[in-house]
Amino acid sequence: MTISRRSVLKGGLALAVSGAVPARADFTPRAIINDASRLNPTAVARHIAFKASPTDDVVGRIRKEIAAAAAEGRPFAIGTARHSMGGQSIPKDGVAVTLTGGHIELDKAQMTYRVSAGMRWFEVIRALDAQGFSPAVMQSNSDFGVGSTFCVNSHGWPTRYGPFGSTVRSVQIVTADGQLVKCSRTENAELFALAMGGYGLFGAIVEAELDMVPNMSLEPSYVRMAPSRFADAFIKAVETDPAVRMAYGRLSVARESLFDEALLITYRPAATQPSPLPAAVDHFALSGFARNVYRAQTGHEWAKNFRWFMEASVSPSIAGAATRNTLMVEPVVNLASGDQTRTDILHEYFVPPDRFAGFVDLCRAVIPKAKAEFLNVTLRYVDADPVAVLAYAPQKRIAAVMSFSQEISPEGEVDMMTMTEALIEGVKDLGGAFYLPYRLHARRDQVRSIYPRTEDFIAAKRRLDPSLLFRNMMWDAYFA
Repeated sequence: MTISRRSVLKGGLALAVSGAVPARADFTPRAIINDASRLNPTAVARHIAFKASPTDDVVGRIRKEIAAAAAEGRPFAIGTARHSMGGQSIPKDGVAVTLTGGHIELDKAQMTYRVSAGMRWFEVIRALDAQGFSPAVMQSNSDFGVGSTFCVNSHGWPTRYGPFGSTVRSVQIVTADGQLVKCSRTENAELFALAMGGYGLFGAIVEAELDMVPNMSLEPSYVRMAPSRFADAFIKAVETDPAVRMAYGRLSVARESLFDEALLITYRPAATQPSPLPAAVDHFALSGFARNVYRAQTGHEWAKNFRWFMEASVSPSIAGAATRNTLMVEPVVNLASGDQTRTDILHEYFVPPDRFAGFVDLCRAVIPKAKAEFLNVTLRYVDADPVAVLAYAPQKRIAAVMSFSQEISPEGEVDMMTMTEALIEGVKDLGGAFYLPYRLHARRDQVRSIYPRTEDFIAAKRRLDPSLLFRNMMWDAYFA
């Protein structure tokens, strides 16, 4: 007998209606939290959200919640924006803490700043901007928390840097036994390397000491080229031109002409530096028209072609100087979709520069077959990371940050999983890596092959947190 999906849905609705009973007066529904994918609604025992003031005892509050979770035998996870897409900051049936706010202190002599882990990057930029400074590296959008950035060891597009962890002097971590531990490359170095890109599995980050650089006005330069030329041109611009302070690339994403053209955008100091520099503003907040074009790419190839024309042909003639902080302060909401039947899903792959042509061929072979709509790819430079145990860039890499629009349905999930697994397998064969903060669609053998220190990571986790207090959905899927 064949049962249609519509019949199942109608039957389920009828059952729900016919079986409805009044709720008990003392009934309290479980807390449900989700992440940016909108595909991981998960019940937790408790969700504690608090915005810390500069004088709050954040460590004390975190210790209290960790102790309570341990006493109850529940997992614990802490987050800020929960922009991960595979439940990396969600403890199923556990204790979830959402931490925002805190303090920031600048040390101009050392060119560093100390900041609470719950501070969001737009708050950091606001504080540094007022003093003429800028974060050395941060995530490409300003909505996210500093501690979370360390936990995923994110990268940005300032040059010439490795991941965010390369600019972290030290972090303060509350461990499973409630200790407050300072970690750096020279102090508790093992824990530092495990927690950097360790997805919160080794403790709760409460503070970080980070590098800062002078803010300045930068002017863009655009070069349109064949994708076969991009890797060499990109690496040359970043590594041999000291004037290049920020850089990224784009590729055309229309299905029939996928990756047929590339665009290299570099930023150098403006000839005239305003004094004082203008305050950082969301300079790249999309106009209603531009944002509508971006969203229209779902199901409309003309919109993909038109957006490429605007970016590659029109933008070079109208783009002007902007401060470093203005370039970095863009919020992720600029690209948000209002379509409740679909969700935007990110992928990211890290490719050896000399294998970039193979990556282009791989994407051309895999992506057009999928039903998911390919909306954008941004290419960035990532220098080698010799510290993190789960390093995605053990040598320098070109990072490809890719955005897809997926239907929210079982069919959409299967389609995305199939495409992701194929891309990961192809990138593995190229000697590259995939980024872990997104959908948990990799096979375990792929994780272990691409991250060769996975078993060391797991062994250290079981040694340093034997009760597995710090757990999330990624631990369950890839490491448990």
